[in-house]
Amino acid sequence: MQETPDALEIDMAKVLYTAEATVTGGRSGHGRTSDGRLEVDLSPPSEMGGSGGGTNPEQLFAIGYAACFEGALGVVARRRSVDADDASIDSRVHLLPTGDGAFSIAVDLDVTLPSIGDEQTAIEIVRAAHAVCPYSNATRGNIAVTLTANGAAVG
Repeated sequence: MQETPDALEIDMAKVLYTAEATVTGGRSGHGRTSDGRLEVDLSPPSEMGGSGGGTNPEQLFAIGYAACFEGALGVVARRRSVDADDASIDSRVHLLPTGDGAFSIAVDLDVTLPSIGDEQTAIEIVRAAHAVCPYSNATRGNIAVTLTANGAAVG
């Protein structure tokens, strides 16, 4: 087994998938996945003094988290025999200074479930998806994540 900096053990026999990417030049550089399917020029947003001509890590995280969360919604909905195939997620990732020279992020996931008209059912499915989603599990306790389901706050 391999040891990570957090001293968590990973059983490599249980790994379902590993994504590999290389970035050079940081926020003003270039990123490419090992399989060549994703290749992107990186650029700080104009709000941070950049040209805004490329994408940035926060945008990539927003897309990744939303896509992962929608997959978790599908898993939860299937387990409950509920249709959530028409789900959509508006994702916002906020970059924040921590006050000590470091930075953090916060995430808003606004989940729309058109096929689920009952507010409480929508909230329960989003809450359960938050417990299943690998991004949610990776960030839990580390960043603020705000969830809504069909416009209602998920507590």
